[in-house]
Amino acid sequence: MGRDFFTMDDFALAGSTVLLRVDINSPIDPTTGRILNDARIREHLATVRDLRETKLAILAHQSRPGKDDFTTLEAHAERTSALLGRPVRYVDSLFGRHAVEAIQGMKPGDVVMLENTRFFAEEEALADARFEKMANAVMVRILAPLAQYFVLDAFATAHRAQPSLCGFAEVLPALAGRVMEREVTMVSRAMESQERPKVAIFGGIKADDSIAVTRNILANGIVDKVLTTGGVANLFLAAKGIDLGAPTTEFMRREVEGYDAFVRQSRDLLAKFPGRIEVPIDVAVNEGGTRRNVHLSELPSPHQVYDIGLDTIVHYQNEIDLARTIIMNGPAGVFELEEFSLGTREIFTAVANAGAFKVVGGGHTVAVVEQLGLQRKIDHVSTGGGALIHFLAGKELPLITALKRSKAKFAKAPR
Repeated sequence: MGRDFFTMDDFALAGSTVLLRVDINSPIDPTTGRILNDARIREHLATVRDLRETKLAILAHQSRPGKDDFTTLEAHAERTSALLGRPVRYVDSLFGRHAVEAIQGMKPGDVVMLENTRFFAEEEALADARFEKMANAVMVRILAPLAQYFVLDAFATAHRAQPSLCGFAEVLPALAGRVMEREVTMVSRAMESQERPKVAIFGGIKADDSIAVTRNILANGIVDKVLTTGGVANLFLAAKGIDLGAPTTEFMRREVEGYDAFVRQSRDLLAKFPGRIEVPIDVAVNEGGTRRNVHLSELPSPHQVYDIGLDTIVHYQNEIDLARTIIMNGPAGVFELEEFSLGTREIFTAVANAGAFKVVGGGHTVAVVEQLGLQRKIDHVSTGGGALIHFLAGKELPLITALKRSKAKFAKAPR
């Protein structure tokens, strides 16, 4: 795809002051404040290392107001410092005098991490406002004059519009960091690839998201076929008139807001794209903690569906083996329980071993990939859940829009 945004390679950044917005929102033990998983922090290390000759001020958020893990970024600065092997100074202010003096006092090679952006009301109050209005936020008006560049690397929040994410791009040249650049490049490559057959595999319980994605990728010829598992499969099975049984249907109604409307949408998609949306031919139900395989002809079941069945696993493995491009989001069942992890384990392993270009993403998807040690066999493991879904659904991503607007505005600036 043509580059319609700046990257870090477009400017000589050494010696300059750079504001870097990352997404290092991490699982935290609310009783100790300890970071339980630093994967998000590790993702951004390449960007931070490539900015080592700059005066670098990092902006980030942790959780949101009202949550148990809504806390300062002190632990994040400590962990970043340990992973980098050089000091990262935590500043308990975002745009107060303490923060301003810290940035003004830096020398090339120095790194500071400013306070949680969501501690400040404007971050939420101006969410989804016009870009020009976000550029007028106090944090932007105070911090932007202290820097020459804004590096945007928070792909996982690319579907959000907030001042710390979009406001700076209006008043400073905004450059995609390494995470953002790789995400856009690799996901775009999967969507634009003409290596066929192209297969998408959608599972998990966020079935409503997958309906929008399925519609976009089939209507625009992005993939040839969609294989459904997990809650997504349950929705399409219901759309085909298959009664899964009261326990499964009641569970789906609880988990998917507007369940009946999504069943209707699924029915419309099945009619519009005949033969291109595959559903399981058998399922595994949880019978008192024991796995029992049930063919569709044996439904409805008094036990809840927890996984796809053995025949479905074999059929999907054959489809995956033939594929030359694969996009995957979501597990095939309740993989957290060993008895019902088979579908997820076999499908993910088949994808990893396929001779295809493979892009996978979503929180549970990444967890499974790491748990099974498959990272090296997947071409791209996306850091984005909601952002990836929005991208695949053809929706506008405010952060990418911000990068494009910034390039249009600053393209003629001296480099």
